Amino acid sequence: MPQKKKSSQNSSKNVTLSRSSLHERRVGLEEEHQWLLKQIKRKRTELKNFLEQMRTVASEMFHQGEPFHRQMMELDREIHTLFDEILKTRKMGKQTQRDVVDVYQTLQLMGVISPKYEEDEEDEDSELDELFEDEDEEWQNQSQQYRANNNEIETESASRSPQSKQIRRTFLKLAEIFHPDKVTDPQTQMHHTEIMKEVNRAYSEGDLARLLEIEKSYQSGKLISNENASVSDLQRLCEKLETDNQILKTQYDNLKQELNAVRNTPEGEMVKDYRACVKDGINPVEEMLSQAKKHLKEIENIRDFIKDFRDKKITIKEFLKGPAAMRHQEPDEMEEILQQMLGELGIVIKF
Repeated sequence: MPQKKKSSQNSSKNVTLSRSSLHERRVGLEEEHQWLLKQIKRKRTELKNFLEQMRTVASEMFHQGEPFHRQMMELDREIHTLFDEILKTRKMGKQTQRDVVDVYQTLQLMGVISPKYEEDEEDEDSELDELFEDEDEEWQNQSQQYRANNNEIETESASRSPQSKQIRRTFLKLAEIFHPDKVTDPQTQMHHTEIMKEVNRAYSEGDLARLLEIEKSYQSGKLISNENASVSDLQRLCEKLETDNQILKTQYDNLKQELNAVRNTPEGEMVKDYRACVKDGINPVEEMLSQAKKHLKEIENIRDFIKDFRDKKITIKEFLKGPAAMRHQEPDEMEEILQQMLGELGIVIKF
């Protein structure tokens, strides 16, 4: 008998130790859980703010630079027209004409003016556009259907992953709690409707962190207490926390990768440069406009130089030397100026 009593005491002690160990494990997992939720919320806000600033900066740059872009386009048309007039109306020897054409093509290759294609190539492109115009809408529909089918396949594949299953379980649990049809009080229905909007949005975005935040706000004060929990209850809770935390880590890593990817886009680099200028006390927009005015003036000088040749105010020899402003520039420096100028005004340069 005494031996049985001793065995019973040992068993009780083991249960107590087991419960104590699980309590400590649960506390550690919950601390990690809260830290992950906090970091995800912070990183999500950081990403949202960065995207918003990207839109704001891009919009401001576009609206401020648009007048200069229009002037650049007008100058581009003028220069093409001037060369058309020179090559069609001015009497020149074959070699001289080839030299003028070389100058014309060089300006296009440097990106000073837009590329000029042969008229027959343009006509051919126009005919091709007409030929495929009727098929374009059908192709778009097929493309949309393909993407939709692809998304369904990806969704089905993702639904088999532990992360997707956990997100869906949490979603269904919250839908069961907050579905407006579950209550009759109009005010409560409105409250549940708003919560379900959040739940649906988080579910569609695969945002487990947000779903768990909603779940936790509902369960506040209803969680298993350390005193009343059985070993099996604590074990299940720890296992759930471990699963949730692993998914939250993945979500946090994905958010960090997404933010880094956005920062490394051309638009993201623009925001970083914008912030650096502001930090140094420089107005980025005024700086851009100042550079745009300077570059616009340089293109105007090139236009006037070509116009003087058309009007026979300068000789072919002087023309082939190029404008004085360009002669003083090193080739690499001139290329850099042109890249910066046309890049800021939204014109793509191909060398």
